[in-house]
Amino acid sequence: MSKLVETSDAGHVRSIRLNRPEKKNALSQQLAWGVIEAVDAAARDDNVWVVALTGSGNAFCAGLDLTGSEPYHPDSAMTAQLDDISWVGQFVLALRKRCDKPVVGGINGVAVGAGLGLAMATDVRLVASSARLMAGYTRIGGSPDAGLTITLPQVMGYERAMRFMMENRTVVGAEALAWGMAGEAVDDANFHARLAEYCAQLCEWSPITLRLLKRGIVKSYESIDMEQQLRYEVSNIGRAFRSEDGQEARRAFLEKRKPVFQGR
Repeated sequence: MSKLVETSDAGHVRSIRLNRPEKKNALSQQLAWGVIEAVDAAARDDNVWVVALTGSGNAFCAGLDLTGSEPYHPDSAMTAQLDDISWVGQFVLALRKRCDKPVVGGINGVAVGAGLGLAMATDVRLVASSARLMAGYTRIGGSPDAGLTITLPQVMGYERAMRFMMENRTVVGAEALAWGMAGEAVDDANFHARLAEYCAQLCEWSPITLRLLKRGIVKSYESIDMEQQLRYEVSNIGRAFRSEDGQEARRAFLEKRKPVFQGR
């Protein structure tokens, strides 16, 4: 895990970095679970007051690695068998519920699909000028997962979230501010320095204050059952990917051609 997910501390800031730059940090099973394990570890460490989550190279996270990866689950075989939301549902539960410390997303580059879900599960986001944000599910015949049916309507509102996903929109850099997807855009050259500076500024406040603040705001959004919604997402994306259209969409994506859909 240490090779795929790098962690480092500066004062009270724990930085977690996806480290698969040759694949634009696309999510293998090991990388995805490694991020969750790193967030859970930061949540348990009282010396960590703020968490920064970013990517290596020129990407934040290009989403699920569609070329496939070795099966992996961090839990025992029986627990893994009973896990029906896997890492794709655990992103929001780990970052929003189990970690009550501020998680700052450093969106240093492309964030697509489940990678966008991971980005949007953070509490606040800084985005690099060159970063591209896209859901991309319509392109691969899928359905939103990784918490996006929760997090995107929260920041955009219902219609904008629908348009963003239905129209397969791509938002670049400062456009993310207009869409509500980030609070600050930063020039690429200054991005990592600004991310570190912002996280250090948050550490000037009491960690007790910040944790209680996050608990209260997260709780206010739980008029829906978050875990139930994540299970619904996983169920829907499974149906989408099992369809013939979903299989055709992925073949066309890998073959770099326009898909031909049959509605079945």
